[in-house]
Amino acid sequence: MTERIYNFNPGPAMLPLPVLEEAKEELLNYKGSGMSILEISHRSALFENVLQSAIARVKRLLQLDDRYHVLFMQGGASLQFTLVPMNLASDAAPVDYVDTGTWSTKAIKEARLLGKNVRVVASSEDKEYTYIPETIPVNPDAAYLHITSNNTIRGTQYRAFPNAGTVPLVSDMSSDIFSRVFDPAPFGLIYAGAQKNVGPAGVTLVILRQDMLDRVPANLPTMFKYTTHAEKNSLYNTPPCFAIYMVELVLKWLEETVGGLAAMEAINRQKASLLYDYLDSQDFYRGTAQPASRSWMNVTFRLPSADLEKKFIDESQKAGLGGLKGHRSVGGCRASLYNAMPVEGVRALVDFMKDFVQRNG
Repeated sequence: MTERIYNFNPGPAMLPLPVLEEAKEELLNYKGSGMSILEISHRSALFENVLQSAIARVKRLLQLDDRYHVLFMQGGASLQFTLVPMNLASDAAPVDYVDTGTWSTKAIKEARLLGKNVRVVASSEDKEYTYIPETIPVNPDAAYLHITSNNTIRGTQYRAFPNAGTVPLVSDMSSDIFSRVFDPAPFGLIYAGAQKNVGPAGVTLVILRQDMLDRVPANLPTMFKYTTHAEKNSLYNTPPCFAIYMVELVLKWLEETVGGLAAMEAINRQKASLLYDYLDSQDFYRGTAQPASRSWMNVTFRLPSADLEKKFIDESQKAGLGGLKGHRSVGGCRASLYNAMPVEGVRALVDFMKDFVQRNG
């Protein structure tokens, strides 16, 4: 295949074409330096400009005030499952979690491995994680309340975040950060693996409030402390320079081409509506998430049989629609509609789905 496909992979995921084209143009000789962005020093003024621009764009897009630090770390969201309780909770303080599927379950496991007093205050396990709990108890003695804002495997997403009062919210936003407007004020910490909605794999965005830094125990290993990375502006050790450069280009596209989060949210609503409206209009395909909890980012659905699902995935790939296979733990099909997916890609998917029904229904 010589042409680009519509890439519905859940991560590493589709990147905006203008971003890839800009990176291609700059790859061999970045800003007239005679070096690739892959070769320049992380201590150089060239990279310092990239890093500072990325931080500034994060703050503008999310409307973060001066209390918030923006860090670029490694280890993915999976490392943050451990670092959050290590840094933000003393041995005695309870930590509260909402369990809405695989990634929150993993976060709970890591906090328990550390011996923290973990309370699962709400869960959707009773219905195979097909919904977001409506009632989430808030305990004022909790060090934090942890949620996973969007669940890639089950296709569910918080429409509104819990009101935790004075308890700081902590959220894994790996798969929906920068997809919509939200108020950052209740959040003490937000983390996101870049490879779904922000950039390529290899860097993790961490946003944390100053009062969270004040909690960090002094006896943690140096690399495990958020204070280390905040004090050194993500440059304590060599960061993933190319990944951060790509994140900066994606944020530039989002800010200057798309027009910010409100504009991006409108596009994402349109894309999700196109696909969900079609799913609701027929009975060959069956959406798996409960309607009130449906994700705009990951649309999960089943066909009448596993054989038809395999055929659907094989034929869609040949038709230039890639990455529609569901997660191995649940099967079925999944279309990831991250920011970089254009509306035209969703229309092409719906057209293919209609054609597939005519041939196989």
